[in-house]
Amino acid sequence: MKRIATALLLVLTLVCMMAPMVMASDAAEGVAATTETAGVAAVAATATNNDAQMTYFGMAAMACGLGIGLAALGTGIGQGLGLAKAAEGVARNPGASGKITTTLIIGLAMIESLCIYALVVALIVLFAKPFGF
Repeated sequence: MKRIATALLLVLTLVCMMAPMVMASDAAEGVAATTETAGVAAVAATATNNDAQMTYFGMAAMACGLGIGLAALGTGIGQGLGLAKAAEGVARNPGASGKITTTLIIGLAMIESLCIYALVVALIVLFAKPFGF
């Protein structure tokens, strides 16, 4: 099961990494169309550029949704495991509950910050237009 999940995540990562290459080829077709005659080529270039923008934003939305979903999944699993081990530690040694709780809260804050970083990256990809569209 772990091998299948790892292979699936690897394939999804490769698909998301290939998105800029797809966008670059669409943009190159738009540039080639603008070098033709001014009248018809301008309309074709605008349509090609609009298609490239819509393709970019569609793929960016899918990639951001996938990225945030995976980040939430990973942080949820991490927080659950951390909480389970902390509860187990307190059950075994109730005298150390203060130290365990402090360490648990700091660890949960660090894990949650990873999901927030993923959200920031997703918002940058969606709204900052890093590829110039």
